[in-house]
Amino acid sequence: MRMLLIHSDYLEYEVKDKALKKPEEISEEQKKGRLDEVLAVFVSVEKVDEQNPEEVVEKAVAEIKDVASQVKAQNIFVYPFAHLSSELASPDAALKILKAVEEKLKEEGFNVKRAPFGYYKAFKLSCKGHPLAELSRTIVPGKVKKEEEVPEALKKEEELVSYWYILTPEGELIEVDKFDFTGHENLKKFANYEISKSRIAEKEPPHVKIMLEQELVDYEPGSDPGNLRYYPKGRLIKSLLEQYVTEKVIEYGAMEVETPIMYDFEHPALEKYLNRFPARQYIVKSGDKKYFLRFAACFGQFLIKKDATISYKHLPLRMYELTRYSFRREKRGELSGLRRLRAFTMPDMHTVAKDLKQAMEEFKKQYKLSMKVLKGVGLTPDDYEVAIRFTEDFWNENKDFIVELVKIIGKPVLIEMWKQRFFYFILKFEFNFVDNLDKAAALSTVQIDVENAQRFGITYYDEDGKEKHPLILHCSPSGAIERVMYAILEKQAKLRNQGKKPMYPLWLSPIQVRVIPVSEEYLDYALYIAGKLEGARIRVDVDDTGDRLTKKIRKAEKEWIPYIIVVGENEKRQGIITVRKREDGKQYEMQLEDLIKEIKQRTEGFPYKPRPLPLLLSQRPKFRG
Repeated sequence: MRMLLIHSDYLEYEVKDKALKKPEEISEEQKKGRLDEVLAVFVSVEKVDEQNPEEVVEKAVAEIKDVASQVKAQNIFVYPFAHLSSELASPDAALKILKAVEEKLKEEGFNVKRAPFGYYKAFKLSCKGHPLAELSRTIVPGKVKKEEEVPEALKKEEELVSYWYILTPEGELIEVDKFDFTGHENLKKFANYEISKSRIAEKEPPHVKIMLEQELVDYEPGSDPGNLRYYPKGRLIKSLLEQYVTEKVIEYGAMEVETPIMYDFEHPALEKYLNRFPARQYIVKSGDKKYFLRFAACFGQFLIKKDATISYKHLPLRMYELTRYSFRREKRGELSGLRRLRAFTMPDMHTVAKDLKQAMEEFKKQYKLSMKVLKGVGLTPDDYEVAIRFTEDFWNENKDFIVELVKIIGKPVLIEMWKQRFFYFILKFEFNFVDNLDKAAALSTVQIDVENAQRFGITYYDEDGKEKHPLILHCSPSGAIERVMYAILEKQAKLRNQGKKPMYPLWLSPIQVRVIPVSEEYLDYALYIAGKLEGARIRVDVDDTGDRLTKKIRKAEKEWIPYIIVVGENEKRQGIITVRKREDGKQYEMQLEDLIKEIKQRTEGFPYKPRPLPLLLSQRPKFRG
């Protein structure tokens, strides 16, 4: 069963026509209905619910009661809504379950109305719009034959009770529904998204159109959904990001390693960890043995640390791997372009710390490292929202530390607090990008892990020569590389909606300079200019096609080329270049050496890779359409 719960000023409906040959029999009075100050519950009863309808009804009523208590609603409107699922139950079974939900809610003391089943209906509602006003829930009967093995942690994540707050840089902890979001509209969108726990992608976000138009990335029909193909320009961007993040982590002090992508399902430590990590696995068989594809670098790095001899003098000890690829069997409806994938590239650093004090010091450093890494890809704190998650005990014992993190970011953050610890970590932060569809995706993250050193047998020797279990920090300073690409493209889509020109960060632009000869007569000079730029390690190409000059410029603009050089008689005679800069839209006459100096200054400190496509546009294939 799938439910969409909307706290509303009112909901009213009017029956228009039959949707089924044999809809529910209703009276004239039931053809219209309305409730004010109501929790509207839109329900799709699914095929799987037929296997244990009593349990589904019980769980659904419990969820509805829980939400009603949170929003303080006494009126409940149960509204059949088939559009939430493509795996619907039979009409008879669905109606029976809906009636049972209605009756159970009445028994609980609610004022309940149910819209007729099996009809097309017009409806109006007015959503109240606070953070708890729109929530989604999925009910699954427990006695169903499982199609996949779901870790206990994933089940617990769906069941756990979270308490949500906003924490300000001044140290005020405010319940989320009492916080004034004026000036923090993006934070409000993020809070709504997190609290609703709905990850379904109803439509494609704008970055998908961009990645296809720009011939960066595409869907791969020959693979499992959520596995993508990268064209040359997209591969260049991805490769540069991989190199950049890796360099920053190694500069920070991590040792780079490489580990397998496949692990034994029956390995005792791994088997226990699988049930503590909220992710769905890909499972493969080799002979009689069952293996899973990694969904992080934890397994390999933990096993390396287990076999290592570590002294307190080595701590904090940082180990890093860029996992190309990690695999998670995300639900198909959650897959969305580069935002959520089943195969992704994760920069993954694990740090061994001797105690909580050292772990918290590292946590703060890695928090700042993550801010620095995102700044390098063009994402500032204005572009993402922060979530910090911990238990109530941790908050009571470490308030000053948490407030200090909020002061560093310089704006209010979302807090998720639990009464008790459910997972292997006691503290976690994420930087989350909110896209043009108000969906959020985690980028950077760090967690303090208090379980897995003991589970995997990882120890270090203290000053007295005694063997002890350390703490472990899990850190991805950027998040998945694909998700960084998603955030960059979604940010540019936002800017385009504001009437601004979208751009890649200069160091990531697949082509940094395009040289356009006004006619074939000046192609040699264009090639000379391109040769000089290429010699200076700048990605340049030449438009040698027979198109008119205006069309060539328009084509370069569509590809977001940062610098367009037009050369003709005047430029060749004077030995200068005419440059159109995308950033300000202005045209300049300048010396080639000055342009080279400008580009080198703007890309200093970032990795470089050569042009990913042939120099001449006439020699390039078209990858799409």
